[in-house]
Amino acid sequence: MFTFRLPMPLPENFEPAERDPKKLRRTAWILVAIMVVGGWLVMKAYNNYVAERAKDDRPSIIHRIQPERSLRVVRQDGETVDLMDLRDKVFAIHVVHTEQMEESSHSIHILKRAAETFSQEEDFRIVTLILNPGPPDQALKQLKQAASAMEVELPQWWVASNEQKTLTKFIRKELKPSMPPGEVEGRWKFDPSIVLVDRNGHLRRAVVPQKKGGPPYIAPFDFDQAAQWDAEGKKTGTDLSNAQQLELLLMETIEKLLAEPFEE
Repeated sequence: MFTFRLPMPLPENFEPAERDPKKLRRTAWILVAIMVVGGWLVMKAYNNYVAERAKDDRPSIIHRIQPERSLRVVRQDGETVDLMDLRDKVFAIHVVHTEQMEESSHSIHILKRAAETFSQEEDFRIVTLILNPGPPDQALKQLKQAASAMEVELPQWWVASNEQKTLTKFIRKELKPSMPPGEVEGRWKFDPSIVLVDRNGHLRRAVVPQKKGGPPYIAPFDFDQAAQWDAEGKKTGTDLSNAQQLELLLMETIEKLLAEPFEE
């Protein structure tokens, strides 16, 4: 039940406190000093954080391929497998159109060197996705021919595909390409970059700390772009060309990912 209460009466000898201007000024200056020091400490902490991030060269996580969004493929040996079969391994994945092989030539050459460098590493694999597998009764022949043309073999190197619509949807949504694969005026447009996937299904890119500070550069493994920069005369600040520097970053990133644990 609601009870109405009268306000407490003020005492008869109540008088308002006298304000001391000196005390008020001193309190104000104390508050200002606290705000200044607090702001300086926050700024210092932020600058320290940015400086540490600028030195951080751990491969950046871009996306994660969840098991339910994985891709089943037919491989060059006729086996039906799933990319999640590579869970707990590090793998490089890229896209090829067999009638436009020249557009993937940079990535193929780099991946061949990676295959040689890590030939003794059981936990490293390479996956080539064929954009044009053809009719189902011709797909296996197409995959075998592509593997033969690239001179690659199992178990290290998968040459695989799926029905074109399913494949292009997976590439677009899960590999995060610079351009979605599709046919334009009778020719296929697609991103031939190399994508690295760690043991836990994360897409990873190289991180390049900036010498002058600031946020690091997140480097996609786009060797066509690196070759273009070299053709334009752009320098890396090292003795290496852009393509050579990016290849070095790729190899270093693979090594770092191989050293990371698999998480159940």
